[in-house]
Amino acid sequence: MAKLSEGDLLKLVAVTHAGVSTDEFAAVVKTWIAKAKHPRWKRPYTELTYAPMQEAMRYLRANGYKTYIVSGGTQPFMRVFTEEVYGIPPDQVIGTALATQFTPSNTLMLAPKLLLDNNNGGKAEDIYLFVGRRPQAAFGNTSGDAEMLTYSQGGAGATLQMLVLHDDAEREYAYGPAQGLPDTKIGAFTQALYDEATKNGWTVISMKKDWKRIFAFE
Repeated sequence: MAKLSEGDLLKLVAVTHAGVSTDEFAAVVKTWIAKAKHPRWKRPYTELTYAPMQEAMRYLRANGYKTYIVSGGTQPFMRVFTEEVYGIPPDQVIGTALATQFTPSNTLMLAPKLLLDNNNGGKAEDIYLFVGRRPQAAFGNTSGDAEMLTYSQGGAGATLQMLVLHDDAEREYAYGPAQGLPDTKIGAFTQALYDEATKNGWTVISMKKDWKRIFAFE
């Protein structure tokens, strides 16, 4: 999905710091996601998922695989919409997690305390924590995904590791600094990650060259 603005994310994080329940937070996210539109495409964020990745997930599920979202984003936020948008239920979403506290009124309160940082090595650690096994395939698009792909490649039998290189500024974004692409705050795909992919035999997908379309509405 195309990235949310930093301001919008900060507003959502501020809500969690107010000590709301998980149900209250989900309601806030549901309301926001139904109304918010990306400033560039003027479309709901839920329409800005990558069509080729959606196709890949549907293909894997049709052939007996279970698909997960493993993201640096927060679990309470993503779990609100992943089933409707990606076909991935909440229990198959692994993300950065805030602490919760059970109350006598039978609610779970979100606390302003980081429980899991689902980036870099944390992705491999949390996959084991939630799933208990190495994935047979892993897909990423930033330097924070390297450890997850390495963990996947260490499994038995045939495995698949793929990285999406954002190199299409016209249809989406272009950022690196790998391969001389702009070094921006949108994302981080370093030359070191590109070199690691080449060394380990990971497939690097060029948005510009390999994807006939990026979004379903194209």
